[in-house]
Amino acid sequence: MGLTRQYLRYEPAALFGLVASARAGVAFVALRGERGRYVAVPGCEHVFVWDTRKGEKVLILKGLKQEVSCLCPSPDGLHLAVGYEDGSIRVFNLLSGEATITFNGHRAAVTALQYDHLGGRLVSGSKDTEVIVWDVINESGLYRLRGHKDAVTQALFLKEKNLLVTSGKDTLVKWWDLDTQHCFKTLVGHRTEVWGMALLSKEKRLITGSADSELRVWDIMYIEEVKDPDAPESKKSKDSSPGAKENTEEDEPLELDEQPEERIIKCSKVGSILREGRDRVVTLATDRMGKFLACHGTDAVLEVFSVLSEEEVQKKLEKKMKKAKKKAKQKSEEEPERSVELSLQEEIQRVTNVKASSKIKSFDLILSPKGELKIVLLLQNNVIESYNLDLSAQVPQAARASKITIGGHRSDVRTLAFSSDNIAILSAAAESVKIWNRATLQCIRTMDCEYALCSLFVPGDRQVIVGTKTGKLQLYDLASGSLVETLNAHDGAVWSIALSPDQRGFVTGGADKCVKFWEFELVKDEKSVQKRLSMKQVRILQLDEDVLCVRYSPNQKLLAVSLLDCTVKIFYVDTLKFFLSLYGHKLPVLCMDICHDGTLIATGSADRNVKIWGLDFGDCHRSLFAHDDSVMYLQFVPKSHLFFTAGKDCKIKQWDADKFEHIQTLEGHHQEVWCLALSPSGDYVVSASHDKSLRLWERTREPLILEEEREMQREAEYEESVAKEEQPVVAGETQGETGLAGKKTIETIKAAERIMEAIELYREEMAKLKEHNAICKAAGKEVKVPVPRCGGGILPAQPSAYVLEVFKKVKSSELEESLLVLPFSYVPDLLTLFNEYIHLGSDCGAGLSLQDVLGFNMAGLQFLKREIEAKDEVTFFADATERFEEKKRKRKKKEKMVLAVL
Repeated sequence: MGLTRQYLRYEPAALFGLVASARAGVAFVALRGERGRYVAVPGCEHVFVWDTRKGEKVLILKGLKQEVSCLCPSPDGLHLAVGYEDGSIRVFNLLSGEATITFNGHRAAVTALQYDHLGGRLVSGSKDTEVIVWDVINESGLYRLRGHKDAVTQALFLKEKNLLVTSGKDTLVKWWDLDTQHCFKTLVGHRTEVWGMALLSKEKRLITGSADSELRVWDIMYIEEVKDPDAPESKKSKDSSPGAKENTEEDEPLELDEQPEERIIKCSKVGSILREGRDRVVTLATDRMGKFLACHGTDAVLEVFSVLSEEEVQKKLEKKMKKAKKKAKQKSEEEPERSVELSLQEEIQRVTNVKASSKIKSFDLILSPKGELKIVLLLQNNVIESYNLDLSAQVPQAARASKITIGGHRSDVRTLAFSSDNIAILSAAAESVKIWNRATLQCIRTMDCEYALCSLFVPGDRQVIVGTKTGKLQLYDLASGSLVETLNAHDGAVWSIALSPDQRGFVTGGADKCVKFWEFELVKDEKSVQKRLSMKQVRILQLDEDVLCVRYSPNQKLLAVSLLDCTVKIFYVDTLKFFLSLYGHKLPVLCMDICHDGTLIATGSADRNVKIWGLDFGDCHRSLFAHDDSVMYLQFVPKSHLFFTAGKDCKIKQWDADKFEHIQTLEGHHQEVWCLALSPSGDYVVSASHDKSLRLWERTREPLILEEEREMQREAEYEESVAKEEQPVVAGETQGETGLAGKKTIETIKAAERIMEAIELYREEMAKLKEHNAICKAAGKEVKVPVPRCGGGILPAQPSAYVLEVFKKVKSSELEESLLVLPFSYVPDLLTLFNEYIHLGSDCGAGLSLQDVLGFNMAGLQFLKREIEAKDEVTFFADATERFEEKKRKRKKKEKMVLAVL
C-alpha cells in the first residue's frame, strides 16, 4: 500500500481589527465595583468588555462558532446573558469570564433577552416567533409561549404582577399571564412592525416604537383599580383626557380588545410623541430607574427624553392649577370646574439630541450617582462612543467623553499583505491603511488613504504601495507614517498589483483596460538632502477588456492577466507577445495565482469554480466546485502546490493542486471573506471579512488526515441535521400557546444515550446480583454482595447509585429533553429507581432543595440591595473601602499639620 500524503493543520490563532460587531446591542456592565465605565459589545462569536475611559479591552467572553445576536446584563451586574445566531443562550459570570449556564430552546437567532427585576428568570424572544421563559437559578427552561407570527423584537417582565409583554415584527404587542401561561390581551394598534418598547412611570405606562416617526404611549391600569363605583365614568372619559390623540382608523380595532370582559389589565392609548427622525425606530430603551427614555432610527441621531416622576407631575399640576386660578381671578370669572391635567408632551419632555459620528446601531444609558447621564453608542462603522450629559445645565448638551476606534477600520478591509519577514501585516480599507504587529496584534501605524483595492510591501519593508478605486498609486513611508507620493496610474480603479520576482518593480492592472509596468527609482527629495524612493512607469500593455487581476510567473518570463470577458491571457514579459488564452469560466476570473515552480496556474471565478491549468500548454487539469458563492481570493502556499481560496460563502478552503483534493475548511468568519494573505514562510494566513474582523490562522505541527477530516465533517452535518429535525411530540400535548422550553440537540441525545447505557448496566448488575443470591441461598451460604464493574472501572457499591451519578452529570437545562427521547422500555426501570432514591432520601433531592433555598435567598438579598440603592441613590457597601482610605488620608494629613505647628 502506498504512503498517504500528510498535510499540516491550520488552526485559528487570533481575531483582531474588530472593536464591535453591529449585529447585537451594547450594554453597560458592572465590573470591578464600577458602573458606567465598562461596556459589553458583541465581537463576532465573542463578547468584548471595553474600558471606555482607557479605551482598552479588559475582558473577552469566548463564544463557540455562532455569532452573538443579543446581550442582556443581569440586575445584579454580575452576569451577562448572551444570545446567539443558532438560538442558544449562554450566561457568563463577569468575575471569572466563564459561561456558567447554557440554554438551548430556539431554532433561530435570539432577538430579545430580558431578566426579571430579581434576576431569577430570563425571557428570550427569537426569529422563530417564540418566547421562552428560563429559570436561571435552577438552570432549566420553564415554558415556551407561542402566538407571534414573526420575529419577536422585545420582551419585558412586569414587577407588580406576574405578567410579560412582548412585541414583534407582526405588528402586535402581546400580554401574557405567566401564572396560567397564556396570552390574555393583544394590542393591534400598530400598522407596521413594533421595533421596540419600554415601561415607564412605575409600569403604569407603555411606550412603543414602530416604523414611523411616532412613539405611541399607552396607559396601563389593573382591573382591580378600574372596578370601583365610578368605573363607567372613567371608561367614558378615558379617550377625552387632555394630551390624548384622537383615535384614528389604526386604533379602531383596539376597541374590540377593550370590552368589559377583559381581565387583569386595561391598556388604552393616550397619545403619541413625535420623533425628529422619519425612519423606523431601531432601539428604544430607558435607564434602570426609568427616569430617561432614548431612541434612535437608522441615522446618526439619538433622541433623549426625560420622564417626570409622580412627585414632579404633582408639582407641575399644582403650578398649573395656581396659574389657572390666577387667570380666572384676573378675568373676574368663576373658578374653573374642569380639573387641570398635564399633556403628554409635558410629562415626557425632550432633553436633547446626541449627534454621533456615524449611523447608530445600538445604545445604553445609565444615571450616575452624581446626577450625570452616561450614554454609550455602538456605531455601524466599528466604533464605540461614550457621551456625558450634564443634567444640571440650563440647556443640557452631550459632551463626548471617549471614542474607541484604533482597534479597527471604519469600513471593510479590501486588501491584505504580509511583510517579507512575516512580522508585519498590512490592511487597507476605504479610509485608512493600518500596519499590525503579527505577534502582539497591536496596530502600530494608521495612515489615511483613498478607497484601497490592492497593496504590497516594497522590498525592504520600509514602504508600502496602495492601489485605489480612483486609479491612484499611493506610496507610504512606514517610519514616519506619512504619504510620500501619489501617482495617477490608471483612468479607472486599480484592481490588482503584483511585485516582480526580481523585486525591481511591479505591475498594475486597472479598469481602463491597461496593464502598466513600473520600476522603483531613487529621486531627490525636495524637503531633505537624502534621496527617497519613487516609482516610474516604463511600459504599457493595452487590452480589449477591463483587467481584474495580474500575476507574474516566478521566473518572470510570463505574465497572467485576467480580463472581464471571463478569460485569462498569458503574455511574454520581455516582448509582451501573446502566449496562451485560458477560457472555460462562465463568469469573470476575480483572482488567480501561479505556483512557485511556474508549472501550474489556479484561477478563481465568480462562477464559484476554481480551475487548475498547466502553464506549458494551457490545458485545464481539473475544475473544482470550490465555494457556494463567488471565489474572491486565491493564493498558493509558498514552495508547495497547495493553495487557499476565500469565498463570499464566509469560508476559507485549502486545496491540493496535484491531487485535486479539498484538504481543510477554515470556518470563523460570519460574512463574506474579501481577501486573504499568506506569510512568505507559509506558517500564517490572515483574512478579512465583511463582518469587520481580521483573523489570523497558524500552521500547526499536527498532521491532518483526510479520512478523519471527512468523518468529522459528516459528524458535523449529522449534528446540524439533528438540530433541524422536528421536536419530539409529547402524548396529549397539542401545538397550542404553550410548550416545553427545551429542544432536541446532539447534547440531549448523547445524554439520553448515557442514561440508557447506565440503565442497561443497572439491569445487568441486578440480574447478576439475583443470580448470585439464588446460588448462595441454594448452597446455604452467606450472601455477599459482589463489587460491580463497568468497562474496567469499579461502579459504586449499588448499581442504582451509578445511574444517579450519570443523572447528576446531565445539565439541568438538558435533562427534560434527554428524558423525552428515551424509549419507553427504559421508563419503568427509571421510575423504579426514582422511587428508590426518594425512599432512601438521596442527596439529589436535598441538593436541589438546598439550591432552591440558596437561590431564593440570594435573589431576595439582591432585591433589597437594589431597593436601598434606588431609595438613597448611593452604592450599597461598594465604596466602604474608599471611604476608609479617605478617612485614613485625612487623619494622616491632620497629624502632619499638627506636627508642623509643634
